[in-house]
Amino acid sequence: MPRPRDLRSGTDPDPRFTLANERTFLAWIRTALGLLAAAAALEAFGDRVVPGPVHAALVVGLAVLAAVVGATSLVRWMRVEIALRRREPLPVPATTAVLAVGLTVAVVVFLVGLAA
Repeated sequence: MPRPRDLRSGTDPDPRFTLANERTFLAWIRTALGLLAAAAALEAFGDRVVPGPVHAALVVGLAVLAAVVGATSLVRWMRVEIALRRREPLPVPATTAVLAVGLTVAVVVFLVGLAA
Protein backbone atom coordinates (compact mmCIF):
# COMPACT_ATOMS: atom_id res chain seq x y z
CA MET A 1 0.00 0.00 0.00
CA PRO A 2 1.49 3.35 -0.97
CA ARG A 3 2.03 5.91 1.76
CA PRO A 4 1.47 9.68 1.40
CA ARG A 5 5.11 10.36 2.24
CA ASP A 6 6.09 8.34 -0.86
CA LEU A 7 4.53 11.14 -2.93
CA ARG A 8 7.50 13.33 -1.99
CA SER A 9 10.07 10.83 -3.31
CA GLY A 10 11.82 11.12 -6.64
CA THR A 11 11.53 14.14 -8.91
CA ASP A 12 8.50 16.14 -9.97
CA PRO A 13 7.05 14.62 -13.15
CA ASP A 14 5.90 16.64 -16.14
CA PRO A 15 2.72 18.43 -14.97
CA ARG A 16 0.81 17.03 -17.94
CA PHE A 17 1.29 13.50 -16.62
CA THR A 18 0.28 14.46 -13.09
CA LEU A 19 -2.83 16.21 -14.39
CA ALA A 20 -3.69 13.24 -16.63
CA ASN A 21 -3.37 10.97 -13.60
CA GLU A 22 -5.69 13.29 -11.67
CA ARG A 23 -8.27 13.28 -14.49
CA THR A 24 -8.22 9.49 -14.51
CA PHE A 25 -8.73 9.44 -10.74
CA LEU A 26 -11.70 11.80 -11.08
CA ALA A 27 -13.17 9.57 -13.80
CA TRP A 28 -13.01 6.61 -11.40
CA ILE A 29 -14.65 8.73 -8.70
CA ARG A 30 -17.46 9.63 -11.14
CA THR A 31 -17.89 5.94 -11.86
CA ALA A 32 -18.13 5.19 -8.13
CA LEU A 33 -20.70 7.97 -7.72
CA GLY A 34 -22.70 6.53 -10.62
CA LEU A 35 -22.71 3.12 -8.98
CA LEU A 36 -23.84 4.66 -5.71
CA ALA A 37 -26.61 6.56 -7.52
CA ALA A 38 -27.70 3.31 -9.16
CA ALA A 39 -27.84 1.62 -5.75
CA ALA A 40 -29.90 4.52 -4.34
CA ALA A 41 -32.29 4.47 -7.31
CA LEU A 42 -32.69 0.72 -7.05
CA GLU A 43 -33.40 1.05 -3.34
CA ALA A 44 -36.01 3.71 -3.99
CA PHE A 45 -37.77 2.21 -7.01
CA GLY A 46 -36.36 -1.25 -7.69
CA ASP A 47 -38.61 -3.28 -5.42
CA ARG A 48 -41.31 -2.97 -8.10
CA VAL A 49 -39.02 -4.56 -10.69
CA VAL A 50 -36.92 -7.09 -8.78
CA PRO A 51 -38.17 -9.27 -5.89
CA GLY A 52 -37.07 -8.79 -2.24
CA PRO A 53 -33.89 -10.82 -1.71
CA VAL A 54 -32.50 -10.09 -5.17
CA HIS A 55 -33.38 -6.42 -4.73
CA ALA A 56 -31.49 -6.23 -1.43
CA ALA A 57 -28.49 -8.09 -2.85
CA LEU A 58 -28.28 -5.71 -5.81
CA VAL A 59 -28.55 -2.59 -3.67
CA VAL A 60 -25.86 -3.78 -1.25
CA GLY A 61 -23.69 -5.15 -4.07
CA LEU A 62 -23.75 -1.90 -6.05
CA ALA A 63 -23.06 0.18 -2.94
CA VAL A 64 -20.13 -2.05 -1.97
CA LEU A 65 -18.81 -1.94 -5.55
CA ALA A 66 -19.01 1.88 -5.42
CA ALA A 67 -16.97 1.90 -2.21
CA VAL A 68 -14.39 -0.52 -3.61
CA VAL A 69 -13.99 1.45 -6.86
CA GLY A 70 -13.63 4.69 -4.90
CA ALA A 71 -11.02 3.24 -2.56
CA THR A 72 -9.04 1.45 -5.26
CA SER A 73 -9.05 4.58 -7.41
CA LEU A 74 -7.24 6.48 -4.65
CA VAL A 75 -4.67 3.70 -4.30
CA ARG A 76 -4.24 3.64 -8.09
CA TRP A 77 -3.75 7.41 -8.23
CA MET A 78 -1.07 7.23 -5.54
CA ARG A 79 0.73 4.28 -7.15
CA VAL A 80 0.81 6.00 -10.55
CA GLU A 81 1.99 9.30 -9.05
CA ILE A 82 4.79 7.53 -7.18
CA ALA A 83 5.81 5.62 -10.32
CA LEU A 84 5.89 8.87 -12.31
CA ARG A 85 8.07 10.52 -9.67
CA ARG A 86 10.48 7.57 -9.58
CA ARG A 87 10.42 7.14 -13.38
CA GLU A 88 9.26 3.53 -12.99
CA PRO A 89 6.82 1.55 -15.15
CA LEU A 90 3.18 2.30 -14.38
CA PRO A 91 1.34 -0.27 -12.24
CA VAL A 92 -1.25 -2.62 -13.68
CA PRO A 93 -4.77 -1.17 -13.27
CA ALA A 94 -6.52 -3.66 -10.96
CA THR A 95 -9.56 -1.37 -10.62
CA THR A 96 -10.70 -2.22 -14.14
CA ALA A 97 -10.92 -5.92 -13.30
CA VAL A 98 -12.79 -5.19 -10.06
CA LEU A 99 -15.30 -3.03 -11.91
CA ALA A 100 -15.75 -5.48 -14.80
CA VAL A 101 -16.32 -8.48 -12.52
CA GLY A 102 -18.57 -6.52 -10.15
CA LEU A 103 -20.78 -5.18 -12.92
CA THR A 104 -20.98 -8.58 -14.59
CA VAL A 105 -22.16 -10.15 -11.34
CA ALA A 106 -24.70 -7.33 -10.84
CA VAL A 107 -26.12 -7.80 -14.34
CA VAL A 108 -26.42 -11.57 -13.89
CA VAL A 109 -28.16 -11.12 -10.52
CA PHE A 110 -30.49 -8.51 -12.04
CA LEU A 111 -31.40 -10.77 -14.96
CA VAL A 112 -32.04 -13.70 -12.61
CA GLY A 113 -34.22 -11.41 -10.52
CA LEU A 114 -36.22 -10.33 -13.56
CA ALA A 115 -36.76 -13.94 -14.60
CA ALA A 116 -38.03 -14.94 -11.13
